[in-house]
Amino acid sequence: TVRMPDNLAETVEVVARARGISVNSLVIDALTTEVERVKRDDDFMARLRELTARDKEILDRLAQ
Repeated sequence: TVRMPDNLAETVEVVARARGISVNSLVIDALTTEVERVKRDDDFMARLRELTARDKEILDRLAQ
């Protein structure tokens, strides 16, 4: 389940119908495209590496 404003949900439904696909497929396509975009974003990937390194430090402390 994805919650979104009514006007966006209506627009998404119209776009999906016009493309001949389900809303679910449209959302999956959009999310897949976004994930691929951020994977190519060097700044994003650097921030992600920093966050995961920090999370690992915290988890390692908790495991002690």
